[in-house]
Amino acid sequence: MNRYRPEQRSAYYRVSGRETEKHRKAARQQKRKDKIVFYGVSAAIICLLVFICGFTCADRYRSGQEQTVERADASAWNLRLVNASHPIPESYPIDLTVLKNGQSVDSRIYRDLQDMMDAARSEGLSPLICSSYRTAEKQRSLYEAKVVSCMGQAGSREEAEKQAAVWVAPPGTSEHELGLAVDIVAESYQLLDKGQEETPEQKWLMEHCSEYGFILRYPSDKSDMTGISYEPWHYRYVGKEAAEEIMRQGICLEEYVQM
Repeated sequence: MNRYRPEQRSAYYRVSGRETEKHRKAARQQKRKDKIVFYGVSAAIICLLVFICGFTCADRYRSGQEQTVERADASAWNLRLVNASHPIPESYPIDLTVLKNGQSVDSRIYRDLQDMMDAARSEGLSPLICSSYRTAEKQRSLYEAKVVSCMGQAGSREEAEKQAAVWVAPPGTSEHELGLAVDIVAESYQLLDKGQEETPEQKWLMEHCSEYGFILRYPSDKSDMTGISYEPWHYRYVGKEAAEEIMRQGICLEEYVQM
């Protein structure tokens, strides 16, 4: 029977003890490493989840805010859409302010209109409001005159009316009847034609009108949507916020109210 000598047993225990301590130390170190990795991964996952949730919530909040504003604005008086598909209600109320030259506009746009005209004049320009609010009777008279002028080229009264409507809105479908639209020309060039866009007055108005709540209502590239040919003299009041957005995006009022 093999037996250890006392010296051998003592050496064995010393070696075994040292090995056990090494294993324990290695195990503790590994455990610490595992904890570090676990906490690091957990922190990374939490940060990622927070980022995703925060981005999603912020995006939903912005979308909700935008939809709320758009829904509220779509029914506002200054954004009332008037065209062949959206006629003016017969009982539409309007409070007018008479301008110095005898023209009239909705009283709510008077101050912004005056500020815009004053700003243009301060630049040495001479803008002239040649048309503004019109009664239904006045609009009917202008429309009928245009129909008559188109009869020579049209084969029928119906065709003449279609041609006329591209240039003069039928009564009940003109923004002029709202008191929110004005035709502005240069005093030095008062023709209502494409040449109007080359005047310094129109160039200034097209660049700055949105600062005062106005838009160029019938752009050259939106006739298929507005139903009206290009009019580089027709400005419509929509409010400063809407005007800035419409002009910035290069869209028309029909597109804006449908956003």
